[in-house]
Amino acid sequence: MPSTIHWPQKTRELHSHHFDSTIWNDFHFRADDIVIATYAKSGTTWMQQIVAQMLFNGNPDLAVADMSPWLDLRVPPKEVKLPLVEAQTHRRFLKTHLPVDALVYSPQARYIYIGRDGRDVLWSLYNHHSHGNAAFYEALNDTPGRIGPPLLPPPADIRVYWRDWMDKDGYPFWSFWENIRGWWAIRDLPNLLLIHFNDLKRDMPGTMRRIAQFLDIPIDESRWENIVTYCTFDWMKQHATQSVPLGGAFWDGGAGTFINKGVNGRWSDTLTAADITEYETRALQELGAECAKWLAGQSHNQ
Repeated sequence: MPSTIHWPQKTRELHSHHFDSTIWNDFHFRADDIVIATYAKSGTTWMQQIVAQMLFNGNPDLAVADMSPWLDLRVPPKEVKLPLVEAQTHRRFLKTHLPVDALVYSPQARYIYIGRDGRDVLWSLYNHHSHGNAAFYEALNDTPGRIGPPLLPPPADIRVYWRDWMDKDGYPFWSFWENIRGWWAIRDLPNLLLIHFNDLKRDMPGTMRRIAQFLDIPIDESRWENIVTYCTFDWMKQHATQSVPLGGAFWDGGAGTFINKGVNGRWSDTLTAADITEYETRALQELGAECAKWLAGQSHNQ
């Protein structure tokens, strides 16, 4: 590692029906802050649960969604959100979906970035979007301060959704490729850990220990079995109101809809061979061979 570290610098703001990146400009970092970053639908809620359970030594009653806010979500406005985050006395663990260059990156904090194959992301995103209710759209579109077009309900055909997402790079949300590319580019920073969704699927306890070591969280072995249990998909699904924002009030079917299936490969029955080749070729072009391989879950290494 070079003796001089070139820390990422914020170069732009991102605003949309979801984003207000300016909140990071006014956020005061603490030396032990944790930032959990993803594109979206890549295991964010799962990672928040893992970090919370390891920090609090296996507590089934944690309201993780309240404890770990999505900082750059523009709802509630930063004037409301920032004082709440500043008032937290526990070790803070925050969530972001921003690309690196729209975020204030602190040498003090520890960052975990989770990657997931874009096809799996899209299928999970469609479930999330298609179950949004009137309150979901009202909050995102009608809360004062929105910049850009409103979020509209998705098309009934997931293939149309896929086509739009591919052709307009992340539409109607935000760019997929630049998000992956930016975080991958800084993977060697000493305060960043890259985790793949498949690592959690393949060996959750082993990956959790790796995360604990990175975050300097001591493990109480007498509580380890409980900690792991409270991070399993089945347990989280059964207790979804604790880990889903607003207890799932923005989605038809509630919190159990937000924590949907946690499985990969649902796209394989819908996408054609040509679609798959197109996606894999695009990933290679956008990300390069090493990153594309990692994103596809074919590499255990960062």
